[in-house]
Amino acid sequence: MQPSEVAKNSYAQTMTRDHELGGRTAKAAVAAMIAALFAGSTALTPLYIIYKQAFGFSQVTLTLVYAVYVVGNLGALLFFGRVSDVIGRRPAALAAMGIAVVSALFFLFAENLAWLDIARILSGLGIGVGAGAGAGTAWLAELIEGKDKSRAAIITTSTNFIGLGVGALMAGLLAQYAPWPLRLTFAVYLVLLALVTVLIWRTRETVSSPGRLSDVSLRPRLSVPDNIRAQFVAPAVTGFGAMALVGFYAALAPSILAQQLHVTNHAEAGGLFFELSIVAAITIVATARLASRSTMLAALVLMIPAVALVVAAQIYASMALMIAATAVCGAGAALGYRGGLQVVNQIAPADRRAEVVSVFFICCFCGNALPVIGIGVLSSLANATVASLAFAGMIIVFSLVALGFGAKYARQ
Repeated sequence: MQPSEVAKNSYAQTMTRDHELGGRTAKAAVAAMIAALFAGSTALTPLYIIYKQAFGFSQVTLTLVYAVYVVGNLGALLFFGRVSDVIGRRPAALAAMGIAVVSALFFLFAENLAWLDIARILSGLGIGVGAGAGAGTAWLAELIEGKDKSRAAIITTSTNFIGLGVGALMAGLLAQYAPWPLRLTFAVYLVLLALVTVLIWRTRETVSSPGRLSDVSLRPRLSVPDNIRAQFVAPAVTGFGAMALVGFYAALAPSILAQQLHVTNHAEAGGLFFELSIVAAITIVATARLASRSTMLAALVLMIPAVALVVAAQIYASMALMIAATAVCGAGAALGYRGGLQVVNQIAPADRRAEVVSVFFICCFCGNALPVIGIGVLSSLANATVASLAFAGMIIVFSLVALGFGAKYARQ
């Protein structure tokens, strides 16, 4: 190679580094990616009522449309958990954004239930690859200078909830006050995805020697070591319960508002979930210095009055009680998600941490979907209040069991 060619290559590499986003801008870009991916999962929250009318499906079907999203989450977690470690953070993140774009296009042109199911699965897959399977969290941790990487978890979980809230609020406002409620939301979302994708494309890669996709092992390996299984019960149940609360609001709160509280404004339905998400995000930041086990136990205690308030709001048809219930649910969900995850990180052996954390996320995903399906079935067989009572009973029992395990191992 001639000296001039060496100089040209060196100059090109320097220009590439100079034009890449770094520092706070890079961290903001990755946080924006996480928020944008999660926003797509709740854009449907205030639209479910409209889809039920347009496509003529039942409450049970609505809950299945919500829950099928977890198929994509689990697929990403089981088969693509290490992909960003091998091929690099940026390619994995760009792949996640591409999946999110395809998902949004399916929503945009949806003509029947099958389109919604495919869109929901793809949305879950995109979130799993971009955030749940580690690309976003790991990228943030590597962009943060110094040994203390706890800020990465705080940024990830708080932007997660902010994205969930903004997605629901945006869709509710557009559905209520703009034309084409089932189209315009996803047209706007596609523009947002395009802007974030450009930022991600320019963000600095942190994997020093990225490999090829063919180097990625797709064999799932998930288990919890025998010596920590009893300790794992409390955080696993806490994560399950925390995400069950989020799933309840994301899938069923608009129906409860319309049928029992007689609130039909789509913006209010989106605003209610926005309240939950913002309270959750603020709680995560405000309790950043609280010990992980204390955070988890506080979440378990909060879950009991949270579900009690939800049932009371339905029985008395009180919007004030529903707003109070939403705030308590948001705080409980945030503390449960963060506290449970941090406890799992602490008790897991270093050489199997990713594996154990993946099992924790599976518990969270199952909590996000399974109770919602059960409530939908019970609502069709009895009524929404009976279904909510059953849900409240399940959360209370789970909380008491987890409190017992958590208190026992807190003393050791």
